Amino acid sequence: MTIECLTRRQLLLGLSGAAVVTLLPNTAQASRSTFGVKDLRFYNLHTGERSQGSFWVDGQYQPSILTEFNQVLRDHRQNLAAPIDKRLFEYLYKLQVTLDNQDEIHVISAYRSPKTNQMLASRSNGVAKKSYHMKGMAMDIALPGVKTKHLRDAAESLKLGGVGFYPRDGFVHIDCGPVRRWG
Repeated sequence: MTIECLTRRQLLLGLSGAAVVTLLPNTAQASRSTFGVKDLRFYNLHTGERSQGSFWVDGQYQPSILTEFNQVLRDHRQNLAAPIDKRLFEYLYKLQVTLDNQDEIHVISAYRSPKTNQMLASRSNGVAKKSYHMKGMAMDIALPGVKTKHLRDAAESLKLGGVGFYPRDGFVHIDCGPVRRWG
C-alpha cells in the first residue's frame, strides 16, 4: 500500500467522522467542548464585599470559588449563606458574554432567608412570597455602564429563566426558574 492510499483513506475516515458528529444532538456536541474558564466578579452593594474567580475550569466547577461566591451573595440581614444554584452562575456568565462585559456585577439581592423574604414581602407587593431568592436561584443585579433596559433585553434574549425589570430602582431581577418576564 502506498502513502498516497493511506492519505486518501485517512481523509475519507476523517470526513465520515465529521459527518457523524454533525448528526449528534447539540448536547452531545457541547459536552465534547469542556475546556476553558468561566470567570465572574461580584460587588455586594449592601456589605461592600467583593469576590472574583473562575467558577468553572476545564469542565469542572470550582468548589472553593463557589463557596466564596455563596458567602458574598448571602442574606446580609440574617448573615446566612446558602448554596447558589450553579445555573444562576451560568446565566450570569452568558449574560456577561452577551453584553461583552467583564466588569463587576453589582448585587442588590441574591440569597434571602425565609425570614428576610417574609419581612420584605410584608413591606412591598413586589416581593414574591415564594421567591426564587430563597432557593438560591435568583439575583437582583446592575452593571455599571450598562443601561438597565439593555441589561433586561440581553437577559430576555437568553431565555434562561425569569427576568424582572425595575428601572426606577435601577436593577434587573434574573432567576433560573421558568422563562417569563415582568416589569
